[in-house]
Amino acid sequence: MTDTAPSAIPLSGQVTRPDGRVELAPGTRPPAGRYANEDLLPVPVTRRTWTTYNFSALWVGMAHNTASWTLASGLIAVGMDWKQAVFTIALANLVVLVPMLLTGHAGPKYGIPFPVFARASFGVRGANLPAVVRALVACGWFGIQTWIGGEAIYFLAGKLIGDDWANASRIGGHAWTMWLSFAVFWVIQVAIIHRGMETIRRFENWAAPFVLVGALVMLWWMSSKAGGVGPLFDQPSKLGWGGDFWKLFWPSLMGMIGFWSTLSLNIPDFTRYGRSQRAQTWGQALGLPTTMTLFAFLSVLVTSGSQAVYGQPVWDPVQLAAKTDNVVGLLYALVTVLVATLSVNIAANLVSPAFDFSNVAPRKVSFRTGALITAVLAVLIFPWKLYSDPQGYIFTWLGLVGGLLGTVAGILVADYWIVRRTRLVLADLYRAGGRYWYAGGWNWRAVAAFLAGGVLAVGGADFHPLIDGRPIPALSALADYGWAVGLGTSLVLYLALTWLTGRKEDRAQPAA
Repeated sequence: MTDTAPSAIPLSGQVTRPDGRVELAPGTRPPAGRYANEDLLPVPVTRRTWTTYNFSALWVGMAHNTASWTLASGLIAVGMDWKQAVFTIALANLVVLVPMLLTGHAGPKYGIPFPVFARASFGVRGANLPAVVRALVACGWFGIQTWIGGEAIYFLAGKLIGDDWANASRIGGHAWTMWLSFAVFWVIQVAIIHRGMETIRRFENWAAPFVLVGALVMLWWMSSKAGGVGPLFDQPSKLGWGGDFWKLFWPSLMGMIGFWSTLSLNIPDFTRYGRSQRAQTWGQALGLPTTMTLFAFLSVLVTSGSQAVYGQPVWDPVQLAAKTDNVVGLLYALVTVLVATLSVNIAANLVSPAFDFSNVAPRKVSFRTGALITAVLAVLIFPWKLYSDPQGYIFTWLGLVGGLLGTVAGILVADYWIVRRTRLVLADLYRAGGRYWYAGGWNWRAVAAFLAGGVLAVGGADFHPLIDGRPIPALSALADYGWAVGLGTSLVLYLALTWLTGRKEDRAQPAA
């Protein structure tokens, strides 16, 4: 099949405001048909109200969560000291901030979510490929975070109810009360997402400072147990700064980047509500690298303290909090874990796949239905296996996620910033036969770049404990650099294919 879209489609039906934001022209009938629904349509300028504070609070709420804690504490558990762990995480978040801001630009400018944004590069139908990949990753994350929240409920109830709860009969390797706690936390999250995006924004605003205070309380508790802050800083690295450290550093860095590589794709789902480019740029720049680094600093100090107090690092904060005999302190710590987990899980792991699954069948799947699909698939992925140890969590799960999603990011950045110079035609993103229809709704150049980048990024990775061995052993040398390999390969290949074989309107967009 060949590209059949017309060679020139005028920029009709949209207007550009003085601040650069674009929306459908007043009086224009909004896009309809099989590729549009209310949740996927551009947000009108009057409803793009999120400020710098809202974006900063969003990131503070998402960064200060249990999974972020286990990132840093997991690095301590595999042999780094606090300086090495904080350095690795700080650098990773500065790196991932760049694609985050580049893809986030389309949100305030056009008011569109990630799956619609991806239509410009992958095609109106082809966008389902990156959208479903991103959605399935979010399902895995949602499951992991829900397991963490359920674990907090399980330990909290165990302290209050007693041994009958904690030592209940086991099913599938865990107490049935643990499975019940997992289900309760699952229901709470689905109930919140059902109330919509405005409820999420309000929840993030108050959850962010609450979680930060909780982390500081845990630091105070651990330093008092260790006899001061000195022992927290004194725990030595098992690796030194030689070859052993650098051998671990690169896969760790890619894993840390992989942690937020999910949001570097679907950040338009949030920035589409932004009041301005300045609001999303400053909000993210102030919110992401600073809070992630601070939280990493707190978590590695607490984990180092646990090593000094208990003789080995306790990398799971729920397990660590359960070691206290102070009921009030335990309650506060575990409630903090619950709030933190709710904060990131709803914002990062339900909003995006809800839009992504809606994009697959816009006329049949709403935002809320997409969220419910995510919640169900999250259970079927067996998150308790992914979260079972820091090795599998950081190097297998995060490494694979980063490699695949870095590949998608490379294509989005290349198409939006280099090929199209940030110019999009809103109406054509929602209809067959427009400039983003390509060949039957698919842009084969984006698909080819995705497949090539994905194979190089993760083909040589160690999939343990999911499976034994590496799918393509000859590519094992690239496995430690998965995110960078995927992003770089797809970006260069997509540009080359577009400039060599693309249509005229793909190479030179008219002024918006």
